[in-house]
Amino acid sequence: MSILSKEVTAVKEIDSEELAQRVAVLKRFKTLLTQQRDRFRSYLDLLDKQQGVIESGSAEDLLAYVELEEKIVADIFSIQKVIDPLEVMYNSITGKKASIEIAGGGTPQSDEVPDIKASLERLKSEAVIRSTENKELLSKRMIELRSEITALRNNPYVVSNKRSSFGSMSTPSTFSLEG
Repeated sequence: MSILSKEVTAVKEIDSEELAQRVAVLKRFKTLLTQQRDRFRSYLDLLDKQQGVIESGSAEDLLAYVELEEKIVADIFSIQKVIDPLEVMYNSITGKKASIEIAGGGTPQSDEVPDIKASLERLKSEAVIRSTENKELLSKRMIELRSEITALRNNPYVVSNKRSSFGSMSTPSTFSLEG
């Protein structure tokens, strides 16, 4: 075997290893983007349900939705921490080669990633809009509740913890039976 044929064989091995690495990065990046998109869809569904709970005024249900919302948002951020470095790797790969074909005659998958990212960006902006709407609705509801509480405090017929005007009179501790 000549030196030239050894170098050609080494280049083919590097190329196939590099291709396998690129395909793996691309698949993982695509999977994470899809997961992120699904999380945002569930977040939007939650925001819709939360809006109904805010309007109905059930405090316990609202608390449950807020806790669930915090979990979903934390999940979104944790996935984003993984997506960021993978996106850098993906961009460096796509900068070298515009499309990657899976061995066995598969279709280029790098074309799907921009579509997923565009869908994800639309969901993000929709989530921001709905979250802002819910915050405004919740603020209005809080103002209504505060005015109701104030009205109840000022109502003389509502039983309260205030002491009676007779409560300041001292009660006798001893008394005489002689007349």
